[in-house]
Amino acid sequence: MAEKITAYRFNHLDDTLSQLNKEDCAIMAGGTDVMVLHKSGRGVPPKIPKPLIFINHLSELKQVYQNQKDLHIGACCTYSELLEHPLIPKPLKNAIKTIAAPAIRNRGTLGGNICNASPAGDTLPLLYVYNAKLLLRSVNGDRLVAISDFIQGPRRVQRFHNEILAEIILPSVLEEGAYVVFEKVGNRNADAIAKVGFAGFIRINGARIEDVRFAFGAVGPTMVRSSDIEKTLVGKTIPLADADIAQVVAAFDKIIRPIDDQRSTALYRKTVALNLLRYFLSMKQYQPN
Repeated sequence: MAEKITAYRFNHLDDTLSQLNKEDCAIMAGGTDVMVLHKSGRGVPPKIPKPLIFINHLSELKQVYQNQKDLHIGACCTYSELLEHPLIPKPLKNAIKTIAAPAIRNRGTLGGNICNASPAGDTLPLLYVYNAKLLLRSVNGDRLVAISDFIQGPRRVQRFHNEILAEIILPSVLEEGAYVVFEKVGNRNADAIAKVGFAGFIRINGARIEDVRFAFGAVGPTMVRSSDIEKTLVGKTIPLADADIAQVVAAFDKIIRPIDDQRSTALYRKTVALNLLRYFLSMKQYQPN
């Protein structure tokens, strides 16, 4: 006989937060990562060591709205919902299209992708270059955390047991003038775990670089990004000189430290990551998204 699991499904976020404050629960949104993490043998229900609390139905966690130039995305918005929403930027939609199959996109959530904290998380490189901030909510109030501080390692995040990730905030993402790209390298165009993920962000005034950001996925325990390296390009003009490109690529070569696993080799991952960066920097012009 299968073990009984205690599960909660409240109609309102406040009641959910109240229960989380009383008891440490496993949070279930889409479940596409939780069910895999705790899977058992064929025909055997997953063994989840904590009580479950369902949040995917809560309307408070499924809003998408604009506040001045910031974009707020509810953590329980599914990928399919985000693909259809007019406020979601095109580069993020392009990333979502590479995630799994339609059935998974109908269940999986943006918040789940973040809280799973996989080094190969498909949306994470983009969220890093968008300087995403995460709104965590509990009975004690709200807490705002940068995504780079929230994700601390594979499946390790800075979330207290009584908190829920409520919103993902993309600062100034709706501001005109930025060019953003996303590239995922895998065995297939979709429904494949990334061997390498790359996102690039650049904003230019005339021919001069005002802001530039890069993030790499699946080449380290967390996303690889360096504001110090990025700053070396601010103020330079497009097209970049070969020496400037070589300097940035060499700097990232020192901090990108992938591993060998069943999906790819460390050498392949580093080579592809640096080639994607080099190609992005070598562009003669950038058209705003």
